[in-house]
Amino acid sequence: MAIATILKDKGGSIIAAAPSQTVAEVVALLCTHRIGAVIVMEDGEVVGVLSERDVVRGLNEQGAAILQRTAREIMTTEVITVAPSESVTAALSRMTRRRIRHLPVLDGGEVRGVVSIGDLVKARIDEAVREAESLKDYIAHA
Repeated sequence: MAIATILKDKGGSIIAAAPSQTVAEVVALLCTHRIGAVIVMEDGEVVGVLSERDVVRGLNEQGAAILQRTAREIMTTEVITVAPSESVTAALSRMTRRRIRHLPVLDGGEVRGVVSIGDLVKARIDEAVREAESLKDYIAHA
């Protein structure tokens, strides 16, 4: 199964923040949309990802003052991405190796959406269930 299939099912809505937004504003976005990370975009380009983990790390290091900092100051700038054509298995492997939970989906430099590790695990489970049902049907009719 390809990443594009997951985006087709979940939709390609993109919740993005500007680098100049405060961490408090980004936290409000995360809560409002019930998501774990936002893409940080500037002039149509992905410049970072700001996740719950980044916020927690900032709170630990700087306390509540982190909330007045900008997204640019605490975001992860080494953005790992995935193409729509990439397999779910390959993307899961990359996420596991890099210890990340969100991947922006880029197609020709354009953001098409974001997939989470939860999205990918769900897709793999659904695929395994379909395969098991197909095998049961095959055995029952053989």
